[in-house]
Amino acid sequence: LNINTQDIKLIHVGGTNGKGSTCAYLSSIIQESGYRVGTFTSPHFFDYRERIKVNNNKIEKDFISQFIINNRDIIEKLELTFFELSFGMSLSYYIEKNVDYAIIEVGLGGRLDATNVITPDVSVITSIQKDHTHILGSTLEEIANEKGGIIKEEVPIIVGPDCPHDLLQKIATRKHAPFYTLSDFPM
Repeated sequence: LNINTQDIKLIHVGGTNGKGSTCAYLSSIIQESGYRVGTFTSPHFFDYRERIKVNNNKIEKDFISQFIINNRDIIEKLELTFFELSFGMSLSYYIEKNVDYAIIEVGLGGRLDATNVITPDVSVITSIQKDHTHILGSTLEEIANEKGGIIKEEVPIIVGPDCPHDLLQKIATRKHAPFYTLSDFPM
């Protein structure tokens, strides 16, 4: 799983609700500008291949089987979860397909999510509400801290209206990350 994404612009999308829609909107906008766009989302509805797409085309079955065959030893050695395997496969696929952008949806939370190994060009937190309280914490502040874990050093963060802006602003300030809300982008 030697994966080098340095030539791909990455967008990391977290939050409680609206992640999938945000990924779809961003993908559409960027494609309309003439770029090749990979999207990694979950869950899938009918077909596993919906999770990994390039310009809305699902990953090929042959790529999936060949990836697993080629990386079987390391997959078993690291005891990768289904999600970790899928995420690693998506990055490898985007590199092979020479995408310009990859939009990566957080699976659960943020701080400890497998996708949080990337250093994106921009991060987005769509909304924060109480969800997965048995894992992320019982208060909105605890949950926001977990989801705010995708905020990276000096990487711009855009947050939606249903977020504790003050708390996320503090995380961004600590990490010298430019902080934006939707109101910073008037229509």
